[in-house]
Amino acid sequence: MVFSLELDEEQRELRDWVHGFAADVVRPAAAEWDEREETPWPVIREAAKIGLYGFESLAELFGDPSGISLQIANEELFWGDAGIGMALFGTSLAVAGIFSSGTPDQLAEWVPQCFGDESDPQLAAFCVSEPQAGSDVAAMRTRARYDEARDEWVLSGQKAWITNGGIANIHVVVASVDPELGSRGQAAFIVPPGTRGLEGARKIKKLGLRASHTADVFLDDVRVPGHCLLGGREKLDARLARAREGTRGGRGQAAMSTFEVSRPTVGAQALGIARAAYEYALEYAGDREAFGRPIIENQSIAFALADVRTEIEACRLLIWQAAWMARNDKTFDAGQGSMSKLRAGELAVSATEKAIQVLGGAGYSREHPVERMYRDAKIYTIFEGTSEIQRLVIARAISGRHIR
Repeated sequence: MVFSLELDEEQRELRDWVHGFAADVVRPAAAEWDEREETPWPVIREAAKIGLYGFESLAELFGDPSGISLQIANEELFWGDAGIGMALFGTSLAVAGIFSSGTPDQLAEWVPQCFGDESDPQLAAFCVSEPQAGSDVAAMRTRARYDEARDEWVLSGQKAWITNGGIANIHVVVASVDPELGSRGQAAFIVPPGTRGLEGARKIKKLGLRASHTADVFLDDVRVPGHCLLGGREKLDARLARAREGTRGGRGQAAMSTFEVSRPTVGAQALGIARAAYEYALEYAGDREAFGRPIIENQSIAFALADVRTEIEACRLLIWQAAWMARNDKTFDAGQGSMSKLRAGELAVSATEKAIQVLGGAGYSREHPVERMYRDAKIYTIFEGTSEIQRLVIARAISGRHIR
């Protein structure tokens, strides 16, 4: 059997295509949209026009049997800018939620509507976190009750920290159907465009990822048709019955099954930030002179950059391994998905901090992009499971024990 880490021709073309868009379109616009703290619709429309943003392109990325193409695209785009990258790829988390729980008919109906089309691009939002339920998904208070007479689900509650919340065309909402079952009593629902009772409020002013819209979402007796339950009623009833009997089976609850798929991709985003900061610092260190020579010739600078480069290469391999395992339904026997997100998130923070240190006072100013990269990086140790939660997942996987 031949083993190779070499990208095939299609993957190389994808990498170069996305990198070109990131270099020519994203980077020149990054500082402006970070300062404005607004959704970069011109960039989204440009991405839709060339086919980078849309259902077909994401389907091709998801369709790669190696699982690596999606990671390549995310790394290159977030190398350009993380805020704009999240504005473009935030929709994919909602799509991952539909893919992880939906039926083929639901995928065909709702996924295209997440993106709109070239002339009228749209966004989608995945609504899980709540004011009192972040890492503790089981504490979710949003409720879903079934109105059998009207064959409708009624959703009530509040979601917090939602990417594209309130401005999305499609909202995928995770709610509790049976609170007594905790996270195993939850399900995911599609909220179609224009549904009454859903309101986005309190757009959040953030440290980083400022070009990505984040807001609270309120659900006031939001009624959706019965067929908007992802996976269908029969599948939900069977899963709830197993949970009440204390047996396990299936793919688990709605939020975590999505995170299992998405964590290597989130890791790839963090890796893109780390690589961008490293490359900028490396170039600066070669040009900047102090005491009569380029600062890269000082061991303290050169060794710091050597460490970052080593971590980048190791981290990419971990992300690709986890992505391959997720794509090919391999069990994360040691929490590889969480490992990839944990390592990449912490690398993004350390790499951007070192980049600022290499630039010195210049790195602390907005004249250079590393301060923005530093602000963008921090969220990767927090969202989609904090670093502490990732360590908990890994520890449980390697020990087989319920570590608290």
